[in-house]
Parts: sequence; structure tokens; C-alpha cells
Amino acid sequence: MNALPSVVELYDRLANAPDDRTRAKVIAEAFEVLEARYPHLLQLPTRTELSETERRLILEIEKVRGETEKVRADLTLEIEKVRTDLTLEIEKVRTDLTLESEKVRAEVEKVRTDLTLEIEKVRAEVEKVRTDLTLEIEKVRAEVEKVRTDLTLEIEKVRAEVEKVRTDLTLELEKVRGEIEKVRSDLTLELEKVRAEMRVEIERARADLTVRIAQSKASLLQWSFVFWLTQFAAIVALLWRLWPLGGQ
Repeated sequence: MNALPSVVELYDRLANAPDDRTRAKVIAEAFEVLEARYPHLLQLPTRTELSETERRLILEIEKVRGETEKVRADLTLEIEKVRTDLTLEIEKVRTDLTLESEKVRAEVEKVRTDLTLEIEKVRAEVEKVRTDLTLEIEKVRAEVEKVRTDLTLEIEKVRAEVEKVRTDLTLELEKVRGEIEKVRSDLTLELEKVRAEMRVEIERARADLTVRIAQSKASLLQWSFVFWLTQFAAIVALLWRLWPLGGQ
């Protein structure tokens, strides 16, 4: 609880109050503090010994109390008016919000209905696409199976042809190997024959060469004898010519 202000403080607060309502509030607070501190003040009879200032203060307090009651009544009426206005405004806002909510609900329901129809439409389209794709896949599978069968038959055919070619090539290879073996045998015989002939030819050439070498040696000795004899005769003739000159 606030302490009881002095008369000077009460006067200053009343003098500095900006309006009557604030002034009335200050007086009401002072009166409440006074009544709380001196509850027997109202039962005391007015005495002549009270000073003029005290009587004026009591009269002012009574006046302020009346003004306070009036302000309280006015505030009560104002509060009731504001409460009524707020109630009406709240009801109006509630009504507007209810209408807006109903409108939004209607729009949401419409959007939900439209989306449901759109979803059903999309589902139907998806189902149609799925059916078409299923048929297309089955068709492709049938074509793939047909191609697989054709390729299998073609592969078997190619394998048979390859096997036939392999067999033919094996036979041809065996035939070639036989011919090669025959050619090898013929070439071996021919080579032996050529070797024998070459030996005979070599021996014959060697004998002819030996005879020719012997003949060449004899001819060379003859020519060498004639050459040296001619040289000796030339030297003797030269000496014979030179000898008489020396003797003279």
C-alpha cells in the first residue's frame, strides 16, 4: 500500500495534472490511502477546532469523490459501449469469417472435385497408356521371339554349313597332304637321281680337268723350255756380239 502523501505533494500532483481525469485519479488515490490509514475518519463529527484548510480539504475530497464516481460511471458506460461495439465488431468479423470460411470451403470443395475429376482423367489416360504399352510390349516380345527363332534356325543352318565346309576342307586337306607326300616322294626320288647324275658328271668333269691340267702342264713345260732356250740364245748372241769388241 502506498504511503499517505503530504499536502504539498498532493497539491503539486493536482497542479501538474494534465487534465481533469488525471486530477480526479490523484484525488481518488489520496482519498483511498487516507481511508485505508484512518478508517474512523468518516465517523468523526466535524469540529469547530478543525482549521479552514482541513475543512476545505474534506470538501475537496468529497467533491473529488463525486467526480470520481462520475468518472467511474462514465468509464463504466464507456467500457460498456466499447464492449458492445467490440461485441458487435466481433460478431460481424465472426460472420464475415464464417461466410469467408464457407466460401473457402466451397472453393476447396470445387478444387477437390476438379482435382478428383482430373485425377480420374489422368488415371484413365495412364491406364490407356499402360494397356497400349502392354500390347506394344507383347507385340515386341512376339517379334523378338520370332527373330530369335529365325536366328536360331539361321545359326543352325550356318553351323551345318560350317560343319560341311570343315568336312570338305578336312577332306581337301587330306587330299592335299597325300599329294604333298606324293610330290615329296617324287622329289626325293628325283633328287636322288639328280644326285647320282651329278656325281657321275662331277667325276667325269674331274677326270677331264685332270687330263687338261696334265696337258696344260706339259704344254707349259714345252713353252717354258722354248722361252728359256730363246732367252739363252739371245743372251749368247748378245755376248758374242759384245765379246769381239771387248777383245779388240
